[in-house]
Amino acid sequence: MIDDIRETKECQLKDPMDLFHSGQVVKICAPMVRYSKLAFRTLVRKYGCDLCYTPMIVAADFVRSAKARDSEFTTNKGDHPLIVQFAAKEAQVLCDAARIICPFVDGVDLNCGCPQRWAISEGYGACLINKPELVKDMVRHVRSQIDNPKFSVSIKIRIHEDLKRTVDLCQKAEAAGVSWITVHGRSIEERHQPVHYDAIKIIKQSMSIPIVANGDIKTLKDAENVHHLTEADGIMVARGLLANPAMFAGYEETPLQCIQDWVDIALEHGTPFTCFHHHLMYMMERITSKQEKKVFNVLSSTSAVLDYLNDHYGL
Repeated sequence: MIDDIRETKECQLKDPMDLFHSGQVVKICAPMVRYSKLAFRTLVRKYGCDLCYTPMIVAADFVRSAKARDSEFTTNKGDHPLIVQFAAKEAQVLCDAARIICPFVDGVDLNCGCPQRWAISEGYGACLINKPELVKDMVRHVRSQIDNPKFSVSIKIRIHEDLKRTVDLCQKAEAAGVSWITVHGRSIEERHQPVHYDAIKIIKQSMSIPIVANGDIKTLKDAENVHHLTEADGIMVARGLLANPAMFAGYEETPLQCIQDWVDIALEHGTPFTCFHHHLMYMMERITSKQEKKVFNVLSSTSAVLDYLNDHYGL
């Protein structure tokens, strides 16, 4: 489960709320299935990312199975502040997962935003925005059962068509002791429609805890614009960081040094080839021609990728 247990136990866990009290907009790497794992978190932290999330982990599996814990979660000494995102639908299961993980991370986040059919049919993700009392209960349970006052408990939500319902949900979570709320500015039904940044602003103005804005942020300029539009305390980015892990450091496209850093980090962490290759495909999307993509995207081994990068970019 832990990349280096001895090192991690010696590491200084951090209070994520310190970031929100710094006066700066908090730059956050979103929870991304398959992608926001330790190696990628290590890379984005190198380029100005303040706070990272793990991919979503099903809390019941995590509690029940040591095998699930080993495969789903790794960390190390430099991987802080770190938030583990859980999918859960029962307060005690979320608490049990939080208790297992709390010595190694800085907080947990409850996924109330995943719109995928499987998640909703299982009672996870975005269906929770329609169960404000359950969300309140889950937050309160974790708050009462984790002794560390610096351990954060956050939620990530989508919005309702009727925004009053979203504000009500957020206020109930705040009353239960939630640390901050990340708002993806789309409803459950919306996929590629424009993000409702005006809705995020209304939520922000209705709350006294930090609000994080999420949705369609591709560049540092986008992040600044969204902060201006919403007055959010933090900006969470998913695909924008996949395409350019150096985005928060102000780069318009992935610099070659960032690609080299990814190769070094991924090899050091023993990243599986498919993940290693997919990240490079995302990173190089904007800097390669169609013809180059045709060649690069079908490479099938680490050595072939390394040879290609050496031959074409001198890496």
